[in-house]
This record gives sequence, structure tokens and C-alpha cells, in this order.
Amino acid sequence: MSATSRARRLRSGSTDAERVLWRLLRNREFGGWKFRRQAPIGRYVVDFVCFEKRLIVEVDGGGHQRRVHADAERTRWLEGQGFRVVRFWNNQVLGETAAVEEAVLTALETGASPSP
Repeated sequence: MSATSRARRLRSGSTDAERVLWRLLRNREFGGWKFRRQAPIGRYVVDFVCFEKRLIVEVDGGGHQRRVHADAERTRWLEGQGFRVVRFWNNQVLGETAAVEEAVLTALETGASPSP
């Protein structure tokens, strides 16, 4: 399956946390920055990306606890392509939405990769 096909499938099956974050990031409503969701980059599909700032925002569920090595390899590759990767757990996005929003905004404005 191509990355584009995988991205389409992922967009239609978003998690609750991804839907919450997408409501914040879409339509340039987040500080005027344009984000795309479930965007293919190389062989990977990232949850959210602002190409202008080369910032990727990932939302991880419990399954990622078993994929630590694969996630680290994926992050290294994306960083090697010039992207910064910020990761949040689903429960952070759902329960600490304002802190996640602030952390993403800080990453966009400063180039840093903070976590809430």
C-alpha cells in the first residue's frame, strides 16, 4: 500500500485525540500556521505537519509503548530530513489540551520541541 493510500485510510479512522488536535490546527486557525494531517513524508505518514516550519506533531496511543524502537527510528529519519518531531500521548491531548496547544505554539515560534 502506498503512503498516500495509507494516509487516506488513516484520515478516515482518526482517534478522538487526533480529531481534537485537528480542530485546533486546521484552516490556519492556529497562529496562522498551515498544518496538514496524515501527510506522507517518505515512507512514513505523520499525524500533523507544518511544512513551513518543518514541524511534525505526533499523537501516540497505548500501542506506541510497544513500538519504542520503531518510533525512535522513524523520528531519527524524519529529523534527518530536517523536521522537528513533537510527540504527545492521547491522554495529554484529551486531558491537557491547553498545555498541548501551548507546547505546539512554542515549538512553532521558537523552533524548540517542548512537551507539556
